[in-house]
Amino acid sequence: MKDTSRKVIISCAVTGATHVPSMSEHLPLTPADIRDQAIEAAEAGAAIIHLHARDPEDGRPTPSPDIFRRFVPAIAEATDAVINITTGGSTRMTLEERLAYPLLARPEMCSLNMGSMNFSIHPLAAKISSWRYGWEKDYVEGMEDMIFRNTFKDIKRILLELGGHGTRFEFECYDLGHLYNLAHFVDEGLIKPPFFIQSVFGILGGMGADPENMTVMRSTADRLFGRENYHFSVLGAGRHQMSLVTMSAIMGGNVRVGLEDSVYIAKGVKAESNAQQVRKIRRILEELSFEIATPADARKMLGLKGADTVTP
Repeated sequence: MKDTSRKVIISCAVTGATHVPSMSEHLPLTPADIRDQAIEAAEAGAAIIHLHARDPEDGRPTPSPDIFRRFVPAIAEATDAVINITTGGSTRMTLEERLAYPLLARPEMCSLNMGSMNFSIHPLAAKISSWRYGWEKDYVEGMEDMIFRNTFKDIKRILLELGGHGTRFEFECYDLGHLYNLAHFVDEGLIKPPFFIQSVFGILGGMGADPENMTVMRSTADRLFGRENYHFSVLGAGRHQMSLVTMSAIMGGNVRVGLEDSVYIAKGVKAESNAQQVRKIRRILEELSFEIATPADARKMLGLKGADTVTP
């Protein structure tokens, strides 16, 4: 939606379920790590904190509500950031597992992948010579033969069950067709504006990280929804992160950073924390004369129900 003040929402995806511990020693794995890095990212300027959970024993992705409860309430108590819980989980989880914690917490926001896809980072396995945990190599290499599933029926269930509790969504669109999937559910009356469209670039199986693709996504969303009815945001995977999200802001959109999306802060340099990435993009945006949205701004822009309605 049009925002005359041009405030830019910074989202931070803290840990995700794609990168494995061997890819970075700074990737938060334990509840305490996730809590501390999320709080630091919020203090650095992230209005939205996007959260996955990991098993503290070996860092593998987990849908366990008990693990989520070991860090989500602490983040909510320490910050006023919007807490955004994944419904994507990982390719190894069932829909029931992915929804287990969101249906209990009924958060202000959840991520929602707008279609099934061949989501994979399996080529990266060849670049890792030493694996920290036994599960990692099979997990990464196995993505070559895994599909992330979100059928129309799956998406409809998420919209009805979580949307019925007032949760709104970060609609993750990895390809042009995902915008048309979103439009289908708008036509069915299951999604109302303002929409928060997170365009994802640079993941194998989805759109490449080409600036031209961003232009196509933006113009298609304008045509399908009308620019006044949605907020555009971008995440760039890996080395494409900072350049693409900066372009998003210049095109009138918002930005997402975080160790879920890239474990680097510069070419060949690992990011030491999520907050380091938040501080970098904030500096870039402020030097370009953009104003950074506060959590209160984000709640108003996105029509969220408010943190006081959530029971993490």
